[in-house]
Amino acid sequence: MRLNTKIIILAVLAVSFVALFLFSDIPGNWDYILPRRISKVVAMIITGAVIAIATVVFQTITNNRILTPSIIGLDSLYILLQTFLIFIFGATSSVSVNPAINFALSVAIMVVFAFLLYHLLFKKNQNVYFLLLVGLVFGTFFSSLSSFMQVLIDPNEFLIVQNKMFASFNNINTDIIPYAIAVISFTFIYFIRFLPYLDVMSLGKSHAINLGVDYEYMVKRLLIIIAIWISVATALVGPILFLGLLVANVTYEFLKTYKHTYLLIGTALLSVIALVGGQLIVERLFQFETTISVIINFIGGVYFLYLILKENKAW
Repeated sequence: MRLNTKIIILAVLAVSFVALFLFSDIPGNWDYILPRRISKVVAMIITGAVIAIATVVFQTITNNRILTPSIIGLDSLYILLQTFLIFIFGATSSVSVNPAINFALSVAIMVVFAFLLYHLLFKKNQNVYFLLLVGLVFGTFFSSLSSFMQVLIDPNEFLIVQNKMFASFNNINTDIIPYAIAVISFTFIYFIRFLPYLDVMSLGKSHAINLGVDYEYMVKRLLIIIAIWISVATALVGPILFLGLLVANVTYEFLKTYKHTYLLIGTALLSVIALVGGQLIVERLFQFETTISVIINFIGGVYFLYLILKENKAW
């Protein structure tokens, strides 16, 4: 099957799932229900596409298909920040209650953390794998601090923190969606200039340098773009740990190509299918008794174990 045909199939499935989510099972009052569903779909498309594309680019940089940008520690930092705000200011403070302030603060802190981490490590000429190790250590440290503060806060306030520990599309504030779109659009325009080099970078650092790619320059800027995308997606809906890993690897298996033009489009469409389909299951099958992140993380976790076992057999 040709690549263009496969992309068309994914696009048709994505549009079908979106249409099914928007227009099925509406008993009445379309003026109230449809706008709420549209806001959910827009958030799912933004989040899914951004996380999927960021994961493929990150795996290209690291030349490893079982890694995700979450290993840098941004998800753990987000949970730490939400816990810290409630621990210090309380659940009724403006930084906790106001979605716009919370979104802007979360994105700013996560991006600054990533920028400082990259700057300090690359200033000392450390490689990407050392960056991943340091990010993993920071992620563990942030998780430990979050757990410590969660034990000390009021149980009612802990429930608020707990709601932010898992991604949810049910209570998205539509006022912050335009800001998220603006930030992602601006960075994506900047990202397009690096797109032609990704195919070469997937060959590895040595081959990329031999073929004339300014590897260090590319990696530094792509990592900053990835950090911004993941920060925006996480601040918008919450952390989804295994979504990128799941859809990226399924896309590799389905498309079977090294061309990033197809991979990025395919993984974005597949991510939209996964999120919209998962939200349909949450709302229509489980009746909101669980969240989509629980389903995605469960399937992604099982798939992650499968990938590890597959790699071990290959060795």
